[in-house]
Amino acid sequence: MDRFGTVAVVGVGLIGGSIGLALRSRGLASTVVGVGRDLQALEQARHRGVIDRATTDLAQGVAEADVVVVCTPVGRVALDVRRASESAPKTALITDAGSTKRRIVEEVEKTPSAAELFVGAHPLAGSERSGSAFSKADLFRDRVCVLTPTAKTPASRLRAARGFWSSLGCRILEMGPVEHDEVVAYTSHLPHALAASLAATVPVDWLPLAAGAFRDGSRVAGADTELWTAIFRENRGPLMTAVGALQDRLATLKYALMNDDEDAIRRWWDDARTRRALFEAQQPPES
Repeated sequence: MDRFGTVAVVGVGLIGGSIGLALRSRGLASTVVGVGRDLQALEQARHRGVIDRATTDLAQGVAEADVVVVCTPVGRVALDVRRASESAPKTALITDAGSTKRRIVEEVEKTPSAAELFVGAHPLAGSERSGSAFSKADLFRDRVCVLTPTAKTPASRLRAARGFWSSLGCRILEMGPVEHDEVVAYTSHLPHALAASLAATVPVDWLPLAAGAFRDGSRVAGADTELWTAIFRENRGPLMTAVGALQDRLATLKYALMNDDEDAIRRWWDDARTRRALFEAQQPPES
């Protein structure tokens, strides 16, 4: 028996499509409705088994939904949540998958009827690829999903959000929207900025000599430009702080190189190596 009845996924790209596949493969929903702007792309997703039904009419798509998941670009999430709240059943859960949270939550909470249904969420999953063609049913397995409830979040909706995201395979963490944005500026947005900087720094004529380190370090620079432009703008304050910390770190190396300070270079590398080992130790074992 399904757990969530009808689930409407607003924005059927990589994340939204993977939610649809996860729900369908696990038998968690009776119907997955895909809502978007491009009917042809939605129909392609339906033919691939990502969703059961497709519509470009948001009001129609969420009208019978028990759960609505908004997976549109971060600049549109708050508006789409408010629009969904106008047509979704008053018992529904509305959640999202936005990579930033502070402004989204603030904007949603300006509309009390929307805030009563909404729990902000950020599943830490994805890739440099975009579009439902790259969706994976196991994308969320053993991945962290951060929920960002506030004092205005109803306890019943928070319980529902925990149940929904954990059913997809996520491990749940909870923190405030402001703290979330400060943390992911360092753990997600800065690595993307660093990858893009690395990719753009190496001269084109030297790319034939680039190998594994360049490939691994620049991989996410292949992600969608519009997506990351919006994320950087949404979280520009915390990201500027993170960029400053990275600049300080590089300046320490540059100073050590200028002085040919072997001990300083060793300490610089060992600090990073230790932090990387701590990260690896916290990762779930590969299945």
